Amino acid sequence: MKISELKPKQSGVNVEATVVEIEEPRSFSRYGRYVRVTNAIIDDGSGKIKLTLWNRDIDRVKVGDTVRVTNGYVNMFRDEKQLTAGKFGKLEVVGKEGEKETKVVDEPVGEETPEEAEEIE
Repeated sequence: MKISELKPKQSGVNVEATVVEIEEPRSFSRYGRYVRVTNAIIDDGSGKIKLTLWNRDIDRVKVGDTVRVTNGYVNMFRDEKQLTAGKFGKLEVVGKEGEKETKVVDEPVGEETPEEAEEIE
């Protein structure tokens, strides 16, 4: 799906795009919990849209990365369309800035592959 085709209140959105800008994160208390949120501007060549990033995702995504949103949702905020993975969607970093080949970087932290374990020894 292309960014230029997205409409407000659209669900089941699947988009792959490059992060071109990330705003400064904001922090606040929500339902008694401390949370962080920011917006990233993503571009797929057909257009740009704000992608809402929450908590851990803020630190995972960098300018220049390629991200994939699966089963996302488009909402309106301050008369502007925004894309979010939401409760039922998924956000993956599928290419880091400067990498030539695309690979999924959505692995559990602290686990190593057998090859990495051999390198450590």
